[in-house]
Amino acid sequence: MRTTLIALVAAVLVSQVHAQALPDGFAYLRDIDPTIIQDIRYAGSNNFVGRPLKGYGAAECVVRREVGLKLKAIQQELSKQNLSLKMFDCYRPARAVADMWAWAQNGKETAAERRFNPAFPKTELFRLGYIATHSLHSTGGALDLTLVDLKADNSGVFDPNKVYSDCTQPAEARAPEASVDMGTGYDCTDRKAHANAASITPAQRRWRNLLVAAMARQGFVNYSKEWWHFSLPGIGRAAYDFPIMPRHQ
Repeated sequence: MRTTLIALVAAVLVSQVHAQALPDGFAYLRDIDPTIIQDIRYAGSNNFVGRPLKGYGAAECVVRREVGLKLKAIQQELSKQNLSLKMFDCYRPARAVADMWAWAQNGKETAAERRFNPAFPKTELFRLGYIATHSLHSTGGALDLTLVDLKADNSGVFDPNKVYSDCTQPAEARAPEASVDMGTGYDCTDRKAHANAASITPAQRRWRNLLVAAMARQGFVNYSKEWWHFSLPGIGRAAYDFPIMPRHQ
């Protein structure tokens, strides 16, 4: 009996190690605030590459713990307005950034890729500042996110077999994102996606301003070329390359 008990305890400890196998200071956002919605795009096919990126072994938002606690505080504030954060990307392994670079140089321009990138050749995306060779995501200090109106119909689901309009088109024509209409889709490399773009409606401007204000109250700074991208100053510059794995293995 004693041997069996020891074996069971050891199994539990091993399971806990596997579930928490992250560098010190990192955590799964679900373990900090499970109410925050997640749609981790680079773990699937609904992204500009059209497949999971290297290092995304699970559709999980991994964050620096202090970042996660700030997101939890923002979520608690937004919940009073029947709103929720929705995460598109959090920590990004450095190998995924290298995967993006290889994709940009592969000499192909598919229709699915143009849905995200209607205005520029993809070889220009790094030079124009839409993708960085040293991503703040890899430091754990950057996030891609949006807002969800919990009172709205959020039942729209991406269909990989359907042809959608490009990311600058009206929300009803582009791929569904089950979130508020910010004027463009996520990861839209177009001037309309710039944080202060003049070519959006007053309602879209209000949503952008609400998100920026909520994030700013916890110290996050918005990137001028992407309404969805926020960073937390002071996290550090060291890039990490550990893969994102399921929380429980």
